[in-house]
Amino acid sequence: MNLLEIRDKLDVIDREIVELYQKRMELCGEVARDKIRTGKKVFDPVREAQKLDSVSAMVKTDFDKQAVRELYQQLMTLSRRLQFEILTEYGKTFDTGYRKVDQLKTSGCRVAYQGVEGAFAHLAAVRSFHRDCGFYNVRTWRDAMEEVKSGRADYAVLPIENSSHGAVSDNFDLLLEYPELAIVAETDLKVDHMLMAREGASLDSLRKVYSHPQALGQCSQFFRNHPEIEAVPTINTAVAAKLVADSEDRTLGALASEQAAELYGLTILERSVNQDKNNTTRFIIVGAEKIFQKDAHKISLCFETAHQPGALYNVLGNFIFNNVNMIMIQSRPIPEKTFEYRFFADIEGRLDDANIINALNGVEDQITELRILGCY
Repeated sequence: MNLLEIRDKLDVIDREIVELYQKRMELCGEVARDKIRTGKKVFDPVREAQKLDSVSAMVKTDFDKQAVRELYQQLMTLSRRLQFEILTEYGKTFDTGYRKVDQLKTSGCRVAYQGVEGAFAHLAAVRSFHRDCGFYNVRTWRDAMEEVKSGRADYAVLPIENSSHGAVSDNFDLLLEYPELAIVAETDLKVDHMLMAREGASLDSLRKVYSHPQALGQCSQFFRNHPEIEAVPTINTAVAAKLVADSEDRTLGALASEQAAELYGLTILERSVNQDKNNTTRFIIVGAEKIFQKDAHKISLCFETAHQPGALYNVLGNFIFNNVNMIMIQSRPIPEKTFEYRFFADIEGRLDDANIINALNGVEDQITELRILGCY
């Protein structure tokens, strides 16, 4: 048998597979309608596990057993997608708890940020809101969240991710501690760390440089080049600048913004110390209302899955087969469950998009916990 003859036979088999696939999906549609009548959930993990075991038992080799399992996992994911589409047509929707608004209030409001004036969070806040807003600082990011929760502030501005140094992990965890709050906007801020000290100091005279741990990490090459200088972590970059300004010690320096140097009367000894010259930090704006703007295009989620093989695969399938683009996913430890993890993810879309609702409907049946952190 030559190659053309083999391909002809494969074409015949493929037509048969497609015809059988269509018949299978028609029956899956009937399953969905029956579940509407009976109120059963679309995702039945016991039934799916039994099906995977039964079809893999029909073949002999280990390769074929694994291949058939993977094939049927895809088929069952497609089946769930179809079933959720039918359920949506019959009025089953996903209650996100959020409402759509034309735009955010960005003037005449109170905005809290961590650190002191001149901190990068302060600069991000000024960029995001009208200048008639009341900007004020608090000591910690948790304090900023508390200000919004209490109603003393309308919004809090927090860093969530840096392009060169990764996630601000503590703030991901903090979002879960305040379920009544939501991310309502974001802004990207290009971050240039200036090395600064009191007037009369020089690079040769420095022995300690203070800054936030993220900033120190973003400038790690500088410290490798100057092993005689100790990197000292502080709570905030601008706090570091103020600490140096308040000291009479010319062996101390700080890594902070150019604005911080101006505010606290410090001399810039070296500009753009960070090794990544495109260094950018993403800041989120957190508010007390669960709202999203009509031009929102991103959704942040947190979810936990069962601690078993294939659990994450099944969840991600809901996004893949609903044409939802996932632009970020990362895991964080679950403190009360040793070596188990929850996932934070950003997806493209808006909470009232049909494909998003369909994907969330599917995810809801396959996770142990789901939180929508914001749509913005």
